[in-house]
Amino acid sequence: MDLNLLQVFDAVYRERSVSRAATRLGLSQPAISHALRRLRLELKDPLFVRAPGGVMPTAMAEQLGRTVAGALHALDAAIHQIHHFEPASSSRTFRLYMTDIGELVFLPALMEALQQRAPGVKIEVEQMALEAILPGLESGALDLAVGYLPPLAEVSQHRLLHERYVIVLRRDHPLAAVGGGLDPAALDYVLVRPHAEARRALQQQRLESRVRLVIPHFLVLPGVLARTDLAALVPSRMARLFVERGELVALDSPLATAAFDVRLYWYWRAEHDPGHRWLRELLIALFSEGGAGDAPRAPDGAR
Repeated sequence: MDLNLLQVFDAVYRERSVSRAATRLGLSQPAISHALRRLRLELKDPLFVRAPGGVMPTAMAEQLGRTVAGALHALDAAIHQIHHFEPASSSRTFRLYMTDIGELVFLPALMEALQQRAPGVKIEVEQMALEAILPGLESGALDLAVGYLPPLAEVSQHRLLHERYVIVLRRDHPLAAVGGGLDPAALDYVLVRPHAEARRALQQQRLESRVRLVIPHFLVLPGVLARTDLAALVPSRMARLFVERGELVALDSPLATAAFDVRLYWYWRAEHDPGHRWLRELLIALFSEGGAGDAPRAPDGAR
């Protein structure tokens, strides 16, 4: 059915008058009457009958009235959202890939900013195998990915921050006072499995035999380190969070660990989505390091 016919129906239903509906839509009365004739033939019902001061709907028109109004309103809202994003009133859900490091480093500041600027926006954080991230971005199952993710080199991206590994161990560890003179070969290690750079650094120094514990994520690490003489290679920002608890210290690592960039990734199809762009710019403004070109102003609304 021609959508214009439903707009005419809605206008006549609301106004209870062909002439007032014509004024509302900016059409002539004959155009409104012609559209009503087409609708009557399609629906096999008079739809409106003459009444004092205008027309009144039939039983079928009454049944259709609210449904048509709701459908047109939903379509209007959908078209509006394509071109505009209003963070203060949005209830949109965004799905982000982050590691456990990303959750600890990024989520507190992000959620604080959303509470102030977009209180109805929802964030769902996903963790998945590395090979599933690109298909997730391509399909729209993920909106953004944050992390050190070399397999995503070909998608749209922005560098957020530069990271390096440090050695974390308990404050009263027998070797904690050595500082820069620390001998890596004198330590036993906890290795966090997904972080390949730390594993590579230990392998280069032939220290694999010094690994006493392998775990899948960082969240349990502070408790293990605080109660043992084990050490761990940890990204510096996460190490800072661990040290704030008071039981641990972070030392510059003499191991040859490569520094790495943490980036924000998205798929090209989302480039011009106003809501997507707003969230990207917010994340960049909150977390980017470097010059002004790397850190655009935090967005207060859609562009």
